[in-house]
Amino acid sequence: MDLLKGKTAIVTGAARGIGHAIAIRFAQEGANIAITDLAVDDNARETVKTIESYGVKAKAYASDASDYSQTNQVVKAIAEDFGKIDILVNNAGITRDTLLMRMTEEQWDLVIKINLKSVFNFTKTVQPYMLKQRSGTIISMSSVVGVSGNAGQANYSASKAGIIGFTKSVAKEVGSRGIRCNAIAPGFIDTEMTRKLPEDVRKAWTQQIPLRRAGLPEDVANTALFLASDLSSYVSGQVINVCGGLNT
Repeated sequence: MDLLKGKTAIVTGAARGIGHAIAIRFAQEGANIAITDLAVDDNARETVKTIESYGVKAKAYASDASDYSQTNQVVKAIAEDFGKIDILVNNAGITRDTLLMRMTEEQWDLVIKINLKSVFNFTKTVQPYMLKQRSGTIISMSSVVGVSGNAGQANYSASKAGIIGFTKSVAKEVGSRGIRCNAIAPGFIDTEMTRKLPEDVRKAWTQQIPLRRAGLPEDVANTALFLASDLSSYVSGQVINVCGGLNT
């Protein structure tokens, strides 16, 4: 359908999981893709090859999304290499789950830095390019636990809730310049990270989901495509739950 033909998208943390699925889905719809991750490893290189197979331009960049200086450098490089920036997907994130009584300051600070500060870094850095062209769309990955909270994830929940507040504020700031800003709140998604959970834990999660299955990265990618394309041209400042009805 070429919903994103001629657009340039940045997807952070795109070497695997949800970010990988989003990058591939965008490429299928004609977008040129810049992916970032901590290192350009085999996964990142393979992702670039897959993207290029759809006849679009792709390049991987090594960058710590939580580092403001590195983010400035990598965004500048992407703008020079691709000529413009139309779409930003803030996807980079980690977990350090434990009950608050056992949580260390380091575990708190690391999750907030990588999950929330990275969204500030990339959004602030791409903003001048989008303001100049008077168009752009920013999509940030929150989580259902950022909406409803979850025991043992106070740090992760706080970081993802922060993304929601940030998204709504930025949407109000830049809407008059043709820039849209939305968030996606995935639920229990079948990724490399969740596959490491014990089988009984996975089954317990599934039983809480009205659709009785884990989501797929492609489910999130399809929602991101909607938000990135003109199909959602009048959607901004919103949080879309992709959770199989879990957060209902």
